[in-house]
Amino acid sequence: MFRPLVLLAVAVLLSACAHQVNHDFDASRDFAAYRNWSWKEPALQYRPDDPRIKSDLTEQRIRQAVTDQLDQRGLRPAAGGQKGDVNVQAYLIVEDRQQQVTTNYGGGWGGPWNGYWGGPMYNETRNVSYKVATIQIDLLDGKDGKLVWRGSDEQILSSSPNPADRSNAVRETVGRILANYPPR
Repeated sequence: MFRPLVLLAVAVLLSACAHQVNHDFDASRDFAAYRNWSWKEPALQYRPDDPRIKSDLTEQRIRQAVTDQLDQRGLRPAAGGQKGDVNVQAYLIVEDRQQQVTTNYGGGWGGPWNGYWGGPMYNETRNVSYKVATIQIDLLDGKDGKLVWRGSDEQILSSSPNPADRSNAVRETVGRILANYPPR
């Protein structure tokens, strides 16, 4: 009973952490000149290259989320088979992480005027393992192939069996990543 409560508390604390979206870009580029885009194949790369992570469904979700976000920012897909002004490549990186959680229980109550009472204080420290997924989106110039913009965000990998939850998580993450494109 105690272990599930600790894991739940850690999950809540970790999910409450503020997202730190990372961005970088080539300030010498004229982003207004980019009008259309195309996927650089492979469109989605997985790190590690693990069949438990690779999924056509995940790739479809990420591709659709990126397409929707780029469309909202005025970039259109390049016409049938043509190379875009910008080539897009995405990465899904999954890492194992650990965090130490210490739980204190027991101890004394009271005060200096009426004395202390209660049992001894105990604490228990556990290592909690969890998986973090990072989505990284790279935009490369269609002419010279150089990286012009990169964004990434991470979140704790959900174990939800609901496909709608997974789709929402991907859409929200990609939305946060591309929120600062084009750079101002």
